[in-house]
Amino acid sequence: MDEVITSEKVDVKYFKRLLSRIVPYKKLFLIALLLLTCSSLVALLPPFLIRAIVNDVIPMQDERTQKLVFYIVALGVLGIMTAVLPYFHQRIMGTLGHHIIADVRREIFLKLQELPFEYYDNRPAGKISIRVTDYINELADFFTDYLLSLIVNILKIVAATVFMLCISPVLTGVIYAAAIPLTVCVYFIKRSVRRLFRRHRAKNSNRNAFIVESIMGEKVIKSNNRSAYNRTVYKDLQEDSAATWMKIVRRNELNAPVSEFFWNMGILAIYAVSLALIGGGATAMAGTVIAFTLYTSICSEPLLQFTAILQQLSQVSANLERIYETVDTPVTIRDAENAVPLENVQGKVDFNDVTFGYEPGITVLEHFDLHVSPGEKIALVGPTGAGKTTVISLLTRFYDVSEGSVQVDGKDVRSLTLHTLRKEIGVLMQEPFIFKGSILDNIRYGTPEATDEECIAAAKTIYCDRVAARFPDGYHALLGERGEGLSAGEKQLISFARIVLKNPRIVILDEATSAIDSETELLIQAALDRILAGKTSFIVAHRLSTIRKADRILFIADKGIAEQGTHEELMCLKGRYYALNQRK
Repeated sequence: MDEVITSEKVDVKYFKRLLSRIVPYKKLFLIALLLLTCSSLVALLPPFLIRAIVNDVIPMQDERTQKLVFYIVALGVLGIMTAVLPYFHQRIMGTLGHHIIADVRREIFLKLQELPFEYYDNRPAGKISIRVTDYINELADFFTDYLLSLIVNILKIVAATVFMLCISPVLTGVIYAAAIPLTVCVYFIKRSVRRLFRRHRAKNSNRNAFIVESIMGEKVIKSNNRSAYNRTVYKDLQEDSAATWMKIVRRNELNAPVSEFFWNMGILAIYAVSLALIGGGATAMAGTVIAFTLYTSICSEPLLQFTAILQQLSQVSANLERIYETVDTPVTIRDAENAVPLENVQGKVDFNDVTFGYEPGITVLEHFDLHVSPGEKIALVGPTGAGKTTVISLLTRFYDVSEGSVQVDGKDVRSLTLHTLRKEIGVLMQEPFIFKGSILDNIRYGTPEATDEECIAAAKTIYCDRVAARFPDGYHALLGERGEGLSAGEKQLISFARIVLKNPRIVILDEATSAIDSETELLIQAALDRILAGKTSFIVAHRLSTIRKADRILFIADKGIAEQGTHEELMCLKGRYYALNQRK
């Protein structure tokens, strides 16, 4: 899914939402704004004083030296203030930006924890991570650079205009006669650059997503000899991104000559008009010309920066659009207003006339009915994509049914609090996930209040103590990201230990033993009878050894249950389950 930008304009509504976060820190912002105002005014006073020196002080016969000393000291004080004031307002704005960005980062991270699986189904992990990292980091630049520059430049232009009008309205008009066409030209240059920049960001997003995908699938890539192909794909993505960037660079290079031309024309016009005014009898023009030349220099930078800032604001707006697209995504799986806790769980599970599909108009299950007694062991088999994992995903409320209901102990799972529902359901996936931390931390992940002794006892039940014995630090050994250094079987043993420690009433094993070696599977099978005793369990598996002992085997096909019964009953039926066994 590409990072598509819906508009090229700066969307004010996103900035209103972002700037509303200033309210809790309004004292800091007001102090920074006061310092900014003082800094801008101080920077504009020297030309005014220099005009007074040239026009008024130098022609004086009496007290000229005393007046010169006064003005020179004043210019020195202004110079010091010009250097010092920006330090303080930049520091305050940096602090303000840090607080606000931390709030935004916290908001989007918490939202990602709440979003349903369907959100992640449609978006690569790389593009989601960019929203939490790169885009928010650029928001920090908005507060420390763009917002600061925007306020400073507006204050400078307004104050400089007032000063110039007080000195000479005619020469002020001359400056703006040059500034307006310059601003228009730069605006159109920046507008074309903005389009290119959006395209460049989309290409960068695709490239970064490809990098993340390649890192995550490194073993698959190498085992299938796809490294050379991946290098070619990356080269194409990088060259495509670089080509767009070079267009941006070439277009931006037009700014300098265009700016130089108009400002030089403006300066020449000031000299020409000043000579005409002198010829018409105007006096004391030398200081005025110097002051206007300096003001022209002071105003040129804000005007040029203003168009550049607009471009940056457009990019920030695009980033905010992506961020708030995530923040505003509705949380469809959440507690109902009158949700009740699941208590005194027996483990009875019912699927009542359930219909469900991941995409509109495409159903995976239709009018699906299943009734499971407390403590019953259910095995689900069938072709890939038939809906086996869908059944258990609906039970855990990873998704909600389109029609019908799923019930635990006679209560619709949508009427229960998610916390208590998932507390009573233990899920083991085909690909166990190991977090960075110690073995103990990973075992107690679902039961954070458990003691070390309880974690170790759970690990021994599932023979996970063999994993800890490999490390000098035992259960306190630190594991790498995604369990780096552990075999697939060792990762799964740690995941099984989590379930044992959690001790839920309902256990789901989704191909939990498909990726482990035979020796580890024998250890797990020996412990499963004890672990699942008295618990309602759902086992999705291809290995017949895992499902033979099930109380009931369901063959899922054609959007429902095609066959069900014990292993012996289904073998005697000589239907789809029998054919599946014959192929094993």
